[in-house]
Amino acid sequence: MPSMDVISEIDEEELRNAVENTRREVSSRFDLRGKEIDIDLKDNVVNLKAEDDFICKQLVDMLRMQLTKRNVDPSAMEVDDKAVHSGKTFSLKVSFKQGIDTLVAKKLVKAIKDSKLKVQSAIQGDKVRVTGKKRDDLQAVMRLAKESELGQPFQFDNFKD
Repeated sequence: MPSMDVISEIDEEELRNAVENTRREVSSRFDLRGKEIDIDLKDNVVNLKAEDDFICKQLVDMLRMQLTKRNVDPSAMEVDDKAVHSGKTFSLKVSFKQGIDTLVAKKLVKAIKDSKLKVQSAIQGDKVRVTGKKRDDLQAVMRLAKESELGQPFQFDNFKD
């Protein structure tokens, strides 16, 4: 019986490359010359530090653009609402979602059941296992998961016949 796993992961290598490309872009931009800007990546959290709140927001947009160029879905980003002001710098944290939260997994399972496809879906930790009799049904679930607006990108793993 065909089965697959619906997962939500981010490629850490591509994330690191996007952060490095953002650093390069900052160093080459004329409007950011002479500004104190620091971009740090640690444990899937990017810390952006700058002299101004507006520059922090620009850095987030630059990072989002670099992620898009590296084929990483920017909807996996969770940006803090407000930049933290300490001393003369503003800092903003951008974290990335790894795994499917229980609430999002329940919504995905409910959407799959509401679609009336002949598949079974079960939450297994931070992924959702989908089994069915036909490959076409699993591919329909793939389309459904990609089109659903659950605030998280989905990938598909362990597609077995």
